[in-house]
Amino acid sequence: MQIGIIGCGFTADHYLFCLKWHPFLKVVGATDRDPERASKFCNLHSVKLYPTLEDMLADGSIEMVLNLTNSSSHYETSKACLIAGKHLFTEKPLATDFAQAEELVQLAEARGVYFSAAPCNLLGETAQTLWKALRNKEIGEVRLVLAELDDGPFHMAEPHLWKSESGAPYDYREEFKMGVTVEHSAYYLSLFCAFFGPAKTITPFSAVLWPDRQISTEERLKITTPDFSVACITFESGVVARLTCSLVAPFNHVLKITGDTGVITVNEVWNYSAPVYVDMFSSMRYRSERYAITKEHPVIANMVGKHKVYPAVRKASLKKRYARYHMDYGRGIADLALAIQQLRPPRIPADFCLHLTELGLAIQKAEPGPYQVKTTFKPLQPLDEADLK
Repeated sequence: MQIGIIGCGFTADHYLFCLKWHPFLKVVGATDRDPERASKFCNLHSVKLYPTLEDMLADGSIEMVLNLTNSSSHYETSKACLIAGKHLFTEKPLATDFAQAEELVQLAEARGVYFSAAPCNLLGETAQTLWKALRNKEIGEVRLVLAELDDGPFHMAEPHLWKSESGAPYDYREEFKMGVTVEHSAYYLSLFCAFFGPAKTITPFSAVLWPDRQISTEERLKITTPDFSVACITFESGVVARLTCSLVAPFNHVLKITGDTGVITVNEVWNYSAPVYVDMFSSMRYRSERYAITKEHPVIANMVGKHKVYPAVRKASLKKRYARYHMDYGRGIADLALAIQQLRPPRIPADFCLHLTELGLAIQKAEPGPYQVKTTFKPLQPLDEADLK
């Protein structure tokens, strides 16, 4: 599968690194609105430099396009690719306006091309292990999901100094402009919707809590897009989830799924190989958790309750399992390529991506009253054993 990349910014190097793990994918070339940035990227990765997007789309050897432009450019760029008849994988969200996102999905269907989007953490070992535990009813019927995606005051990590391997600076201004909810909520929403089906209603809240950010001694940013959001989501299956996203609260990427007989926990949703823990309820554990000593010394808590690491669907090294982040950006692209070749739907289909886009935009906008979700999608299937080898 021959691929062209649009957008040679900070994220593009991460994608190229991960795509090397999927040797049946070949990046032919790339383009960017900044000629110097594109030149550095193409020279580093030894791929063809296309002067313009039009030049890339005119190349008949390009079968699939990877849209890595800024979120505000996703609609315009993706539309051009679909009109040109190219299969497309785009960074999230599909668009920053729901009507435009809907238009893209309809356009892809009308043109008969495949269309999918990030994130692809649903295809990771952690997500698949979680899904297996839920299907096996390890904690009985699921009742409640609590999910945190707090990145703390990341502007204090000097993001103005961050650069990718090819020298592209991190666009932190775009991150604040788009907002943490639109940029990050899909990492959890994709799991919830795959596990529990389409969302039915959302009761959201969002706010700008820290409007004045000191980035460096020379720059202060005035933030107008919500840097905090919380949403209670009811799924058609009856499961309720509470999702929090922020650039204010201390770093926390913990997921807890509560069922009738226990709790499943993942401590880092951005790690595709993070351990999945299963804790079973008991009367002794219920009483012990109310004492401070069990909070300060988790070993004591484990002595009075069943605690185990659930067997992973595919083994990973300890380095990967306990890394802060370990994400394979290429899995969604690889699956899309295989879907095209095998004439099957991708595992992250366009209607699913549209549903996630609608949810993320609704949470950030946070209009009063419960939001009635308009979109739906066909049920997704977990990876089978052959896919996990």
